Amino acid sequence: MSENEQIQENIRHQLLSDIRLLITEAKQSAAIAVNATMSLLYWRIGKRLNDQVLQGKRAGYGEELVIGISKELTAEYGAGFSEKNLRRMRQFAEVYPDEEIVVSLIRQSP
Repeated sequence: MSENEQIQENIRHQLLSDIRLLITEAKQSAAIAVNATMSLLYWRIGKRLNDQVLQGKRAGYGEELVIGISKELTAEYGAGFSEKNLRRMRQFAEVYPDEEIVVSLIRQSP
């Protein structure tokens, strides 16, 4: 390989490395943004469910409501909205009742 070819190969290799780094950084940024958005979504769902259940003031009503909503959401959006997951969302909203706290925690996450 000539010296000129070697220089061109080094430039190509460096360019490829730089582009790979850009792609990796963009993927990481996208994953962080998606995780933050989904965490806030789950909190908001839990809050809405808790607010509605408390409005009904009956445990049986609340459980029936969660079961019914879970069935419809699971059919529409998949297993991420199972009854068990909706209960976890409700717990998340109970532990952190203030949205500002949740947003602050999400911003602190890597």
